[in-house]
Amino acid sequence: MSDISLTMNQNLPLTLPAIALDSHLQAWLQEDMGRGDWTTAGLGELAQRTGQAVWIAKATGVMAGLPIAARVFQLLDGTVSFEPGVSEGAGCTPGTTVAQLKGPLASLLMGERVALNLAMRLSGIATATRQYVEALVDYPTQFVDTRKTTPGLRLLEKYATRVGGAINHRLGLDDAVMIKDNHIAAAGGISAAVAQIRQTLPYPLRVEVETTTLAEVEEALACGVDIIMLDNMSLEEMKNAVPKIRSVNPATKIEASGEVSLATLRPIAETGVDFISSSAPITRSPWLDLSMRMVD
Repeated sequence: MSDISLTMNQNLPLTLPAIALDSHLQAWLQEDMGRGDWTTAGLGELAQRTGQAVWIAKATGVMAGLPIAARVFQLLDGTVSFEPGVSEGAGCTPGTTVAQLKGPLASLLMGERVALNLAMRLSGIATATRQYVEALVDYPTQFVDTRKTTPGLRLLEKYATRVGGAINHRLGLDDAVMIKDNHIAAAGGISAAVAQIRQTLPYPLRVEVETTTLAEVEEALACGVDIIMLDNMSLEEMKNAVPKIRSVNPATKIEASGEVSLATLRPIAETGVDFISSSAPITRSPWLDLSMRMVD
């Protein structure tokens, strides 16, 4: 099974395995077509003619998902040609031609909505992510996404945050150990949770602990965890916690999370944390408006 190769304008190559995507794309095409496209079928022989179309941006943003859209048409009809007009991660403005398509009119019309929906959704996420990343450009702090994603779309939504310049947090529960408040409550404390989980932890998974107070930070430090999350802490609390962590173990990574917005990004970064995580680019971003127009 081939991979979907993706190259962004930052010259960072990304690869998405087709085997991980094709079943989703095929299901989404089937969902849209149901028992058949009565409108296109009604055109008869006209729909079998070769046609051309362009995708036009109707808003300013960052493009993401064009190779995914190309894959949609490839699965529908291998004769369709889909040529991106801009690179993944490149900016676009209203009127920008972001793709050119050629193939049987029936295939262009039937694949239009699924492909456009995916590209608009992913471009909206990439656009919002780029705003967060650019707000941190003066700091060594890196912006990280979260596991708050749409079921079935996680791989693509997290791909879109990478196009926007973010770093992926866990893709799933099997990527790393993150001990959160409910785990701590179930175990009876941070120390008990860490000790219990380490008994079955496979090498080389890292351990991250969510903390909300300085006392919890000190307990997590005593356990020697790899990453300490400062969750929903005030700026003053973070200003106290960061130097405390650095003085005990400079190798411990520090993540800030909770109530993160564009307005709070830089003040949080000024506390010296290594990472700031937020679900906002995925959960709050509007779609980037695109449209397909037939030509010739």
